[in-house]
Amino acid sequence: MLKRTFLILTLFLITSCGSYNSIDTFYNAHKNDDQVTAVRAPRFMLSLISNISPEMQALIGNTKDLRYMQFPSTTPARSEFLNNQMNGITGNSFIEVYRKNDALKRNVISIREKKNTVKEILIYNNDAVKGSFLYFNGNFDPVKVRAMAQNEEFQKLGNGLIHQFNMGTPGINKENKSTED
Repeated sequence: MLKRTFLILTLFLITSCGSYNSIDTFYNAHKNDDQVTAVRAPRFMLSLISNISPEMQALIGNTKDLRYMQFPSTTPARSEFLNNQMNGITGNSFIEVYRKNDALKRNVISIREKKNTVKEILIYNNDAVKGSFLYFNGNFDPVKVRAMAQNEEFQKLGNGLIHQFNMGTPGINKENKSTED
């Protein structure tokens, strides 16, 4: 009986620690933060998003879960905190296919594979003013994922996603946006 109780407690502890470093946990922990834009696209909305480009159509058609979040990262402490959280998520279970570090600024593209298929894609950007992540879960062709990463298609998707949901970036006046671009 004691062994069984110990085993159950151990499994609970392992499960709870493992789930702490996940997209679900990060998304749920920060979606209600001040100045955060959070989008979790339901399946029926994925067809609208797929109209951004033919490449997006090919990618979105295989997507089961799509999330985007943009958040403030205006202090060095906040940037370091967010960078550490993303490092914890991608840690051992994702393969980094691209990383660029510049002090606290980050640009990282990570994937999770199963056999010859990419199952998850996580794109994290932090420019020490704002941070964002774009997350896909589904079945993706690794060759297409690599080409999209090289052609910055994921960045275009993040921008297109905001426009599809008719959201603006906090603090930017749409009429004066051309001066920000």
